[in-house]
Amino acid sequence: MQNLIVRLQNAHICQQDQVVLRGVSMTVSRGEFVYLIGKTGSGKSSLLKVLYGALPLKEGKGEVAGFDLLHLTQRQTPYLRRKIGVVFQDFNLLTDRNVESNLRFVLSATGWKNENAIRQRIAEVLSMVGLSNKLYAMPHALSGGEQQRVVIARALLNNPELLIADEPTGNLDPDTSDEILQLMRQLALRQNTAVLLATHDYRIIENFPARIIRCIDGRIVDEQALA
Repeated sequence: MQNLIVRLQNAHICQQDQVVLRGVSMTVSRGEFVYLIGKTGSGKSSLLKVLYGALPLKEGKGEVAGFDLLHLTQRQTPYLRRKIGVVFQDFNLLTDRNVESNLRFVLSATGWKNENAIRQRIAEVLSMVGLSNKLYAMPHALSGGEQQRVVIARALLNNPELLIADEPTGNLDPDTSDEILQLMRQLALRQNTAVLLATHDYRIIENFPARIIRCIDGRIVDEQALA
């Protein structure tokens, strides 16, 4: 069980008082890359929000990175989120700060105080995403793909056990989308980070096959990779 980063058993995923996914049972293991797919409104984003503590789990069992979702307290939530990296479709970078300052902001907010350690970690994550030469670039000077790489670097700062990506290629062209997908697949493989990626883009699923979890008709179906 130590390899399981995500484990839900008969969980009901609710948006306010409405059940959007019923009886969800699923697992994601350390280092595994998994797609989460489904139509708009099928419950994908709500499921992801439950996993990173933005929506409460009201019924069933759930565990993420060792945290019990059913009994998760407000005090525990920040500690859960330090074990999870989140990448959204919208980059949400601080536009008035350069790349280094964007990453430094997150480290400071999560308790890092040693200056040498901060500099070293920023250098490490930028190297992982191939942006070592963009330390002092402003967000507006970066391409969309480069901005998304900075967002992924930001998500990796605290060595997450799980990387959640919600439509991370939604604003990118096909070639750039492929680069981001290859990067995330490499992270799962090399860093042993579990990656759960929600997408509408069936082209990237066909180009980069992996296990698929589908949200459909208020439930989830665990499928094999497309051949």
